[in-house]
Amino acid sequence: MHTLAKFAKDKSMKLSTKILIGLFVATLIPSIYLGQFVLAGIKPTANGFTFNFDVWGWVGIGVMVVNLIIGNILFFRFLRTQSLAKVLFFSTAPLSVFYGVGLYLLADVSRYNNATAVSVRKVLNISTTNTYNTVLWAVILSLGYIVLVFILYYFICRPMTRIEKILNRLGDGRVNQEHFTIGKSKQFKNVEHSLNKINYNYMEKENKIKETNLEAQKFIPKQFFKFLGKSNIADLELGNQVKKMATTLFCDLTSTAEISQSLSLEENFNFINSYLNVVSPIIRRYGGFVDKYLGDGILAVFARPENAIDCAHNIIRSIEVKNKSQRDLPPVDAKISIHTGEVIFGIVGDEERKSPTIVSDVVNLASKMEDLNKYLHTKMIFSKSVLSEVPSRFKFAYRYLGSLKLDEGNNLALFESLEVYPRDRREKLANLKGKFENAVRYYNDARYDEAARDFEEILKLLPEDKPSYIYYNKAKEKAEQ
Repeated sequence: MHTLAKFAKDKSMKLSTKILIGLFVATLIPSIYLGQFVLAGIKPTANGFTFNFDVWGWVGIGVMVVNLIIGNILFFRFLRTQSLAKVLFFSTAPLSVFYGVGLYLLADVSRYNNATAVSVRKVLNISTTNTYNTVLWAVILSLGYIVLVFILYYFICRPMTRIEKILNRLGDGRVNQEHFTIGKSKQFKNVEHSLNKINYNYMEKENKIKETNLEAQKFIPKQFFKFLGKSNIADLELGNQVKKMATTLFCDLTSTAEISQSLSLEENFNFINSYLNVVSPIIRRYGGFVDKYLGDGILAVFARPENAIDCAHNIIRSIEVKNKSQRDLPPVDAKISIHTGEVIFGIVGDEERKSPTIVSDVVNLASKMEDLNKYLHTKMIFSKSVLSEVPSRFKFAYRYLGSLKLDEGNNLALFESLEVYPRDRREKLANLKGKFENAVRYYNDARYDEAARDFEEILKLLPEDKPSYIYYNKAKEKAEQ
């Protein structure tokens, strides 16, 4: 009674609930009064019951139905305001009472001899001698009670299933919903509020991790995380390393030393950055990442050599476009060397300062190849290991530069991409490719006279071909020796 009174006096009660309480009281009194007319219309007979209602009887039935509907609505609204234990009690108590009364009447109906009892026995087909039907109706009544209680408990406890699913999702760290809704009952509002607070904290933490990763990607490329098999910066630990095949691209922006002499420190810094801002986005576009900025150069890493080659072609063309937009300054020449091999991706440093980097002879070779690139006055060279890893479907124009010495005891077969030159020159170089490569082989086999002869023929057709000019002079020098 205290709970019901508290519900009736609740100041936060909705206006609709107050209206329903007024309607319930307004229909309850007529229902009680008109009940006599309803009962008068129900006549027990020897074969059962007959129903013969007058006008007041039908009015009474209508008012009772309205009162019953309003009462049920108020009852369910009342249950929403209670704790789970009270909901279970108040929802099952009426059913249990009706079930108990039903069993009692069913057991005792055969003992009474009034007209109503006789009619009930006739309808149910039970008697003092026919106990089988009495048991059968008791079983049916019990099954009905069990089914109703099950349905009632199912709907009451359905929010518990939602809570379980939400907790499983939160436990696994899967946060993909901004707000959880458990149920409208009061007993779950606090739980719902607490779970949404946890969910909010998860989302805040996840957003902070995303923000941290986005900031970290400015210093640690996301491709580096992929090579290490990590998802965010928090997973990086000192000593993490993995060995994989990778392609390194060494890009050197030449002529900047001459330009820097005529610029102030700030102007020089901005000038170099203006070209690096052209190169770096192209590297990312082709799936690579910048491992190091080396003054006016860049060391980039790619998972696939064909991406590195396409990227190099694009860089050189973009630098040429950039040069045309800055006619008041001397042009910058991009020289690129590419090499493929095993690379160790790892985290070096100490606990106070960790730094991601790559460690490999591949990096050293790419740097030494760049010296040969400058010596031969070529724009883009690459090693045989790059050509071996490129898919057969990937087509581009190139020529063999020879097996060149990088340092003491190390020779490396190098190739030059012809795609970086204007169309007219590229076509001439492609037409002379066979003769050039034969001359290079003559030179490598110490057949210097034949090499000098072929290089001389190439220079007559294409005098601006610097590799042929250098080879020709070296071959003449060797032949004279």
